[in-house]
Amino acid sequence: MRQEFLEVNGRKFLVKILYEDRAEPRASIGKTAVHIRIPLSLSREEQFRELLKMKAWARQTLEENQDKFQQKPQKEYKDGDVLKVGEDEYKLRVEFRDKQSSSARITKDMIYLVISSNLSKEKQNKHISTLLSRCVARKRLPKLKEKIHQLNKQHLSQPVNKIFFKHLQSCWGSCSNKGNINISTRLLFAPDDVLEYVCIHELAHLIEHNHSDRFWALVEKAMPNYQKKQQWLRENGGDCRF
Repeated sequence: MRQEFLEVNGRKFLVKILYEDRAEPRASIGKTAVHIRIPLSLSREEQFRELLKMKAWARQTLEENQDKFQQKPQKEYKDGDVLKVGEDEYKLRVEFRDKQSSSARITKDMIYLVISSNLSKEKQNKHISTLLSRCVARKRLPKLKEKIHQLNKQHLSQPVNKIFFKHLQSCWGSCSNKGNINISTRLLFAPDDVLEYVCIHELAHLIEHNHSDRFWALVEKAMPNYQKKQQWLRENGGDCRF
């Protein structure tokens, strides 16, 4: 991974550039950085051209939406807090111990967290957010698998390999060349129909590994009002986070 900075109207944005085994270039703007992913299969000249295009897109997007990409304060959790995810509520028991690692377990409607006291407050909060995400996702994964297989059977009928919830921050989902589908745990805070849209979006990538007109035709056929779900994510996605 390579890192550099993009300056927009006097403000510096971290840019993380990854060269990886993927079908097409991708750029997204996360909470802490601009993420650019370039296919390894392209020639050096093609990679350079795609990188310039992705940077130009990021610059324009940041210029047009300055307020939208202001970093939100990190969430903080304390012992006794209640975490609401969709219709589910979990009471948190948070304990700090002198240890190197942090851990968590979920029991019915309780989540127990043991957090390293050797970390800074910021890192402790990050550990808590990540562990909460993993705990809730583990409980909800069977429903996600059922949903994706049902949508696939109904609309696309493609071979699906593994399905995961992941603590993705820079995108809502991804689909690998091997047929693995990853869904961001942030979507646990979204309405069911918005989660369905992202599932259909990634399933469509099993056929079209790009965002061509053919790809969007597949999405629209499965979900004619998909643009309303995109709009919901644009307007509310920043609040979907652990």
